[in-house]
Formats: sequence, C-alpha cells, structure tokens
Amino acid sequence: MLTVVLALLAALANAAASVLQRRAAADEPESGKGLRQALRWLGHVLRRPHWVAGAGMLALSTVFQAAALGVGSLALVQPLMAAELLFTLAVGSLVFHRRPDLRTWLAFVALAAGLSLFLTAASPTSGRSTAIPGHWWPAGAALAAAVVSLVAASRTVRGAPRAALLGLASAMSFSATAALLKEVTGLIPDGPAAVLSTWPLYATAVVGVIAFLLLQAAFRAGTLAASQPALTLGDALTSVALGWALFGEQINLGARVVPELIGIALIGAGSVGLARAPSVGGGWDQARVRDGPGSGAQHRVSHPP
Repeated sequence: MLTVVLALLAALANAAASVLQRRAAADEPESGKGLRQALRWLGHVLRRPHWVAGAGMLALSTVFQAAALGVGSLALVQPLMAAELLFTLAVGSLVFHRRPDLRTWLAFVALAAGLSLFLTAASPTSGRSTAIPGHWWPAGAALAAAVVSLVAASRTVRGAPRAALLGLASAMSFSATAALLKEVTGLIPDGPAAVLSTWPLYATAVVGVIAFLLLQAAFRAGTLAASQPALTLGDALTSVALGWALFGEQINLGARVVPELIGIALIGAGSVGLARAPSVGGGWDQARVRDGPGSGAQHRVSHPP
C-alpha cells in the first residue's frame, strides 16, 4: 500500500509538472529552426513562472518516485505512473480552463480500468534491490540505441508524430533513470561511501538530464495530446522490461496473460481516445484567445509551439 501511495503521489506531481511546463512552452513563440534558436527558445521558457513551478513539481515527483522504488518493484511503480494521464486531465483542466467532454472522460475510464486490470493480473514481484551483475551494460546499450533511433526518426517528421517520437524517447530515458534510481536506493544500506563511489548515482544524473531535455523537445514539438500517451505508456512498458532484465522481477503469465492483454488494450484505447478527444486536441493546452470588438477583458495571445 505504501508503494502504491508514493507512486500515485509521484504521478500527480509529474502530471502537474507536465501541464505547467507545457503551458510555458505554449506561451512562448516559436523562434525558428536550428540549435541556436532552440537554445534561445529554451532560455526564454526557463524564465517563465509556469516552467519554474513545473520544475519544482518535477523535483517533488523524483522524491516520491525514489521513495516508492526504495520499498517496491520497478515493474509496479512505473506502470502506476500511468495514472499521470488521469491527473493530467484534472490539472490541465484547471490550468488551461477547459472542461473535459464525455469522450475524454470515457477515454480516461478505459485507461484507469486497463491499468487496474493489468497490475492486478500481472502482480509484479519485488525482485532484487540491486541489478543482477553484468546485466546493466547490454540493457543500457539496447536502450541507448532505441533512444537514438527515435530521435533520428523524429527529425524526419513534424507536429504530432514528432512529439510522439520524442515523447517515447523521453519515456525510455525516464524509465532508465528510474532503474538507475532504484539501483542507487539499493546501495543506500551499504552506506554513503557505496553510493558516492559507484557509477549509478552519476549515471542517474546524466540520463535524467537527457530525459529532461527530450521532454522539453517533445513539448516544443506538439501538444500534450501527442506526447503524453507515448511518454506515460512508454515509461510503464519499458520499466516492466527493465525490472525483469535487471532486477529479476516477474509478472504472472500463463492464464493471466489474457486479462493482462485486455488491460494493455484498454490502456492503449484510452490513450488513443485521449489523443483524439476534442477537449484535448485543438488547442486544449493553450491559453484562450478572445477576439472581437468591444470586449473589455484584457486579451492574452497564445502562440502554439
């Protein structure tokens, strides 16, 4: 129960971070193509209050996530982070002043039901507190190759497809960060020297920065509707695989494969429904723009990324 509570708190904080930072990205006008323009755009976004608040929530999410990984399995904690999509709906509705329609709610019900069904049927075991010796390097190489391929593919497309590809690359990087964070928490009982004198702590920081930069690129490329499902679901599924490959965590198979597949299908249907829902697409995560003569309200122009 403690693992579930901590993971859900991490998901809530992460959802708030995504919405607030996406709001900052939506408010900042596009600065053109190229690395220099991208860095200039990022520099402007970093000074926006919404982005700063989002960064604070992201730090809080990391604390909750580390605590959850310290007492629970990677294969349980990270799939629970899919609840971030549910929290994104609630937080995003407040920040962007958009009331979700029935279709959006149905998509989130499907997502919640699928997540519950999958975790109940899979019943992930806790596994080891640190990774199986020798398993980090092949797993890390495979993940690095996948992330590089996704980033390369994202450069050939624009808009929603690019946001989705970068969101998935960010998801895999965040999953690797979570696995490294679990390795660090597993070293804590051996004392500060064990934590500070080994590579996982520093790798966590490096991979976390990469994941963060990919996340910002996904926000810049398109809306939450495009990036968030790939980000959340990619993190969950990659983490289940890493939990098995690195920490010896197991999920129930056999007859339980059927409800697990149904759960995954519901999660996918909920994510697709969210991406296509009218209340999420079409500028849901951008500030309202009111035009027309005679309006006495103060107007605020929002620039899509």
